[in-house]
Amino acid sequence: MIPSIPKLEDYGLSANYGFLPEHPPLTRLENPYYAPWETLLKNLGTLIRAQKVRESVNALPVLTPDKLVSEAERRRAYMMLGFMTHAYVWGGVNACERLPPAVSIPFLRLSETLGIPPVATLRDLNKPADDPENLESLLTFTGTEDEAWFYLISVAIEARGAPTIPLMLEAMRAARDDDTQTVKDCLNIFSSRIEDLTLLLKRMYEKCRPHVFYFGIRPFLAGSKRMAEAGLPNGVFYDTGSDDDCYREYSGGSNAQSSLIQAFDIILGVEHYPTGQKKDPAISSLEGTAPPPKHNFIQEMRKYMPGPHRQFLEHLCLIPNIHSYTESRLDDIEMCTAYNKCLGALEQLRAAHKAIVARYIIVPASQAKQATLDPEASKTAPIRNIAGSMALESESPPAGGGHGLASNEAAKNGLKGTGGTQLMPFLEQSRVETLAVAVGDRMPTKTESIKRHPPNCNGFVRTCKVNEFEDYTPPAAGMAGSWEDGSEIGGLCSY
Repeated sequence: MIPSIPKLEDYGLSANYGFLPEHPPLTRLENPYYAPWETLLKNLGTLIRAQKVRESVNALPVLTPDKLVSEAERRRAYMMLGFMTHAYVWGGVNACERLPPAVSIPFLRLSETLGIPPVATLRDLNKPADDPENLESLLTFTGTEDEAWFYLISVAIEARGAPTIPLMLEAMRAARDDDTQTVKDCLNIFSSRIEDLTLLLKRMYEKCRPHVFYFGIRPFLAGSKRMAEAGLPNGVFYDTGSDDDCYREYSGGSNAQSSLIQAFDIILGVEHYPTGQKKDPAISSLEGTAPPPKHNFIQEMRKYMPGPHRQFLEHLCLIPNIHSYTESRLDDIEMCTAYNKCLGALEQLRAAHKAIVARYIIVPASQAKQATLDPEASKTAPIRNIAGSMALESESPPAGGGHGLASNEAAKNGLKGTGGTQLMPFLEQSRVETLAVAVGDRMPTKTESIKRHPPNCNGFVRTCKVNEFEDYTPPAAGMAGSWEDGSEIGGLCSY
């Protein structure tokens, strides 16, 4: 029996805000009991720059989350403790592998039910949340506009993409009723909305400078999973004073943790495969539903989503997707065109993201590597931890290419990304896999005449006409890159 179409309200989602909270997050915890947390976070940037953040965290009392009386308060507390954790681990001369009880005890308790990344709040409730100009970041590590803008663009994308979820659930209902016109209408709106998200993503360049992101912001987003070379050979020890205490390893931030983008893939039937693997043509999915989950990167990233969001995606995987419906109607040119246009728009979104990665990670890493190879420059840039201090307000990278993980990482040939996958091949294969499920004979004009290739040594993506590289094979590292015990997989700043 085919499961019913999921209802947004059953998973804490809304038609207006999608995977974002329906109400703006709290700007502070009003209970004076939590004043020590609020005071520390208010001065977080200053404490990090002064190398005093660990001293301040160590001086905190151990507070219980039992006095948090609402979901909004628990989310606020979780976010604060998350910032404290990353600041404590990465905010000193060397990485610290032991988290004190003042953070470990309340953080572990809250993390059982919440898994929320840094969020934003509206400046003006009468203005739309899908415009980053109407948002402000509640917390940052660096106190820079660059970091705030990085978070705000992500939140705005989630807000602007929110209406696409009920839209495509309606398309799936229509497909079930064989209402082809409604499916076409929904697909045409969907492709337009994805194009809007691409334009919004490109606004990242407006207020987030590449060198500030790479050397100043990105290090604090690192995880603790397989980060031995950064000073965390076993991960982080969460000290609660219990005999059950242990080291824990967690991945850093990743776009793959976006419930919205994963929902797009599921709805359109886009499948991602582990490194070097492609779909076995002998295996077909039941009723066009998503294949059984594998132990891979995509599934791993779902663990970092709030539980209800993960459950929504799992429910969505059980529903026949739009690809199977479109594929059964190949004689309907309008249907195929509308569906392929959605794939083209999603491919363009991934291409835009890849270009941002090149500019914000590959190019600064290359610059840092060149500086590291210069003996004179190296003398002025002693190796420090990944969050080593830097002149965040300067208009160029730090002398000598930066500090710590940023510079160590750049000295290696194979930059790795979000979950430790080879960065550019990872993004390239995810883009190629998006187009792999196209139906019929033609793709939209935007994507049919241009083929993108991995960046050259300077990090710039080159393009060519299709007939220029007819034997081109996508790099063997996918969005669903395998998680093996021996893999060098870490967080956003992994080696």
